Amino acid sequence: MKEHNGMRPHDIVVLLKIMLMNDGWLHKDLASSLRISNSEISESLNRSVKGRLLAPDKKTVFKSALLNFVLHGLKHVFPVEPGQIVKGLPTAHSAPVLKNYFLFDDYYVWPSPEGSVKGQAISPLYPNQAWAAGHDPKLYEQLALIDALRVGKARERQKAEELLKEYLQPQTYAREYSQDQGR
Repeated sequence: MKEHNGMRPHDIVVLLKIMLMNDGWLHKDLASSLRISNSEISESLNRSVKGRLLAPDKKTVFKSALLNFVLHGLKHVFPVEPGQIVKGLPTAHSAPVLKNYFLFDDYYVWPSPEGSVKGQAISPLYPNQAWAAGHDPKLYEQLALIDALRVGKARERQKAEELLKEYLQPQTYAREYSQDQGR
């Protein structure tokens, strides 16, 4: 296993996708569903195990640890500033998962030639994120909520946190803790 030099932004996407897949998934399934190479999937899983976000079996996401990182660390480790106006897939408060909760004039989008909305560009966590989100509605919702945490105003962040907690609700902290301590 390579030395752990910190998480990469797409590691978060990989962990979210694992939670959405059936138990019998293979590396190649994960790679093709995210358009990330098999070798990068393998490295991502290793980083997540080292970072204690994923069990050594590389199939079980420690939801409480992931939720804690997403809520309190992600915006500091992977910050983002809205960019120029481009066509893309709506994200953050502009995405379908949040747009009915807020009135807004400014749209945020992940740049994409297939996108139908013009808005300020938000750098995705990895280059093929808009494609992957377009093919998995639940992944799209979770990634849009994460962007609301990264760039949203206080009320947007609060609503995103509430919805993410529903998605990432840890089954039992004790089970995750005992698995973590067994290493």
